[in-house]
Amino acid sequence: MKTYTFDEVKDELIGKIGTEERDIFEYELQMDFIGKAIKQTRKERNLTQEELGKLVGVQKAQISRLENNAGNVTMETLLKVFSALKAKVKFQVELSDINLYIGS
Repeated sequence: MKTYTFDEVKDELIGKIGTEERDIFEYELQMDFIGKAIKQTRKERNLTQEELGKLVGVQKAQISRLENNAGNVTMETLLKVFSALKAKVKFQVELSDINLYIGS
């Protein structure tokens, strides 16, 4: 019986790194992770969605949507949410000849 690595399975089922299908999958996975991290942190801080929304200046429904699908949110709103949760935010952008790191 042949065994396969997880990376081989992803390459076969989702597409190889650099393909449009794989890029979409990786993006959606990251957005799902961000939403779950926001929800978990909100709960650890004993905040309701409504309370977090008030801190950020948005409705409870937007916090709910963010926790369930962070892919349709502005960077400004994300930064406000993380700030309200007292989270440290770091961005790293890698281009072919430039490495940009921004932290707060």
